[in-house]
Amino acid sequence: MPRSQRNDNFIDKSFTVMADMILKLLPAKQREKEAFAYYRDGMSAQADGEYAEAMENYREALTLEDDPYDKSYILYNMGLIHASNGEHDKAMEYYREALDLNPRMCQALNNMAVIHHYKGEQAEASGDADAAENLYNEAARYWMEAINIAPNNYIEAQNWMKNTGRLKVDSFY
Repeated sequence: MPRSQRNDNFIDKSFTVMADMILKLLPAKQREKEAFAYYRDGMSAQADGEYAEAMENYREALTLEDDPYDKSYILYNMGLIHASNGEHDKAMEYYREALDLNPRMCQALNNMAVIHHYKGEQAEASGDADAAENLYNEAARYWMEAINIAPNNYIEAQNWMKNTGRLKVDSFY
C-alpha cells in the first residue's frame, strides 16, 4: 500500500490530499507526476524515521525525474538521511551531487560545513590540532559560500567564524 494511503495523522493526510490535488491540476506529464509522488512518499517516510523506505522512494523518484533542480532536492534529502545515520562521507557525496545540479543550494553547503565542523571537533578532542584546524577552515569555506548565497542565514556560523577569526567582514547585506 502506498504511504499516501496509510498516513494516520492529520498533517500527513492534509499534505497528501493537497499534493494529490496539485498533481491532478498541474499540466504535467505522467512521469513527472509519478516522480513527485515518489518524492512526496519519500519525504513522508523520512519524517517518520523510516529511512530505508524513504531511500527507496527517493531512488525511484530519481529514475523518473528529469528536471535537474528537482533532482537536486531528492539528492539533498538522500544526503540528509545518510548524515542522520552518521554516514558523513556518503552524505557529502549526495550533497556534492545536489550542488552539481543546483549550485545555489545553500542548505547543502551548510550541511557540508556542519559535517566538517563536527569532524574538526572530533580531531580536536583526539589531540590532532592540525587536522582540526584544516577541518574548521573547510567548514568556514562552505559556510562562506552558503552565506554569500543567503546573507541573512546561518547567523550562528557567522558568529563562530567571527569569533575564531575566520570571518573578515561584519555584514553581508
